[in-house]
This record gives sequence, structure tokens and C-alpha cells, in this order.
Amino acid sequence: MNYRAFICGVQGLTLNAAEIAFLREWAPAGVILFSRNCNTPEQVFRLTDSLRNLFDYADYPIFIDQEGGRVQRLAAPHWVKRPPARTYCDSCGGATDKALEAAYWGARLIAHDLRAVGVNMNCAPVLDIPAPGAHDIIGDRAYGDDAATVAAFGRSVAQGHLDGGVLPVIKHIPGHGRANADSHLDLPVIHASFAELEAADFRPFHDLRDMPIAMTAHVLLTYIDAQTPASASPRIIDGIIRNHIGFDGLLMCDDVSMHALTGGIGERTRAVLRAGCDIALHCNGHFDEMIEVAAQAPQLFGDALRRYRAAIARLSPPPEFDVERAEALVRETLADYA
Repeated sequence: MNYRAFICGVQGLTLNAAEIAFLREWAPAGVILFSRNCNTPEQVFRLTDSLRNLFDYADYPIFIDQEGGRVQRLAAPHWVKRPPARTYCDSCGGATDKALEAAYWGARLIAHDLRAVGVNMNCAPVLDIPAPGAHDIIGDRAYGDDAATVAAFGRSVAQGHLDGGVLPVIKHIPGHGRANADSHLDLPVIHASFAELEAADFRPFHDLRDMPIAMTAHVLLTYIDAQTPASASPRIIDGIIRNHIGFDGLLMCDDVSMHALTGGIGERTRAVLRAGCDIALHCNGHFDEMIEVAAQAPQLFGDALRRYRAAIARLSPPPEFDVERAEALVRETLADYA
């Protein structure tokens, strides 16, 4: 099937008739789930199974945000509450071997939770580096305060996902940690120089440039492009993300319905795709907006199709592992250093 260059959400715990017709007609490159779509493990599995049956594709991409901490769509009481990213660093005194091992197994457990309900793509790890005085939208979602620490934990977490049969989506490239606003509500403006960005913000993404998928940041980097948010800026996507950072994986934008972007939903979709994003992400499940996004998203072709296929090709069934032992190791490591 020829999939189109967008990912969409759905409204509820099951697909309604209009969504089924829409998905069949427009064939998005993936679907993303949120808390509104997740009640029990059995229900989530039925939902993901119904999505895959529509396309008759066992590896059809189904995304979620399951970082742990504040951002966890599969929540208690049916799923274990995972610690925020920052816990691994703070509890263990930095990127120690034990901390990195605990982070790996924490990610492996998240991947296990996701695969059990049919989710095969996770929008994690966060590779942003919070700056002093920045908005707390990133906060404890970050693994540390310096590039080396964030990259080390990011590598462990990404590998835990890959070994668990789930593709990690590194975010928010080329860096959201200096943001002075929540991009869900407003456009963050970052005045850092290129040298400052190069020394910190870009480095974790450069170190993990071999990952299969990345999500862009809706931020304005004034020293690079003072007019256009990164997600819609060819100067940033081609010049920084593709060439300077060297990321050649599948590039999806952050949600086009976020208020950091302006213009209609269709206009935003055109802008991010024209700028060089491979796929536009639309999350809220509002049907009228989904139609607008789909109408502006072409079928995947060229480099975008190559990257999409290359990403999915990295999915592989995970080997068996001792879930209880992994849970105990993570708990004990964090408790030992608390």
C-alpha cells in the first residue's frame, strides 16, 4: 500500500465508522495513541489490532508517548508507573555504569509494555538539555544538564527500545531545552548563538544520528532562522538537522496542531513537508482537521519513502528476558542511590 506523509490520532477507545473510512481512503503512514485511547491492556490491543487489520500489515507503525514520569499514556492501575528520565541521573549521581544499565532495562520494560498491546513506536528518548531559566516543559523529562550525560542515557534508552522490538523516536531535534515557552501554547524563541547550540543542544542528536526516527522541535532559533520555526524551516531541516547534525533517518514534525505554529492546519502541514520533514504529525483526533492534513500530505516517495522503509526494517522480535528481574534491578538501583 502507498502510505501518505502524515500520522494521525483517533478519538476514542475503538475506531468509529468515519475513522475506518478515513483510514482506508487516506492510508496515513502511522497512527498515534493518547490517554484517551487507552483504558485496559485488552482494549488497547484490540484497538491496535483493528488498525493493523485495516492495512493487513503486521509492522504498521503505531506510536505513543511513553517516556515515564509526566508523559505516560499507558498509566496506572493497569501499567507500572515508570520514573521520569531525570531520576536515573539524579538517583545515581550521574551517568554511571549502574545508572545507564538501569535506564536500559527501564526502557526495555517500557518496550515490553508497548509490544504487549501492539504499539511498536515510542516517542522517546528526550535528548533536550534544559537551560537555566528555561520553561519547565522539558524539566525532568531530560536525562541531565549536559550533552555528554544526555547522550549517554539517550543511547542506553534507545538501545533498550530497539532490543525490545520498539523503535525509539528521538526528540526534539535540534533541541528544545532552551525554550522560554511551552510550544503547545506558544512559540518558544531561542536567542542562543550557533556556537552555543553547537556545543550543547545539537550534540546528543549528533551522537544518536544513527537512530531510525526523530521528531522536530517547534522552536524559533533566531541566529539560524529568525522568521520560521524549526519544524517549518528548510534552513534548519536541511542545513542543521540533515547536514550539520547528520541525521538521515525518518523525520517527523511535532504535532501541527500545537500553537507554536500559525496558519490553518492545512497550511501548517504544507509548510513542514515543504521544509523537509518526511511526515507531518497531527494528534488531536479532530476529524475536520484530519481531513485537512490528509489532503495536503502526498504519498511517500523518494527519500521519505526510503527512510520510512529503512526505519520499519529495524523492527525485530525481541528475545525473551526476565521481566521480574529487570523490574527488581531498576527498583534496587534507584533505591540504592536515592
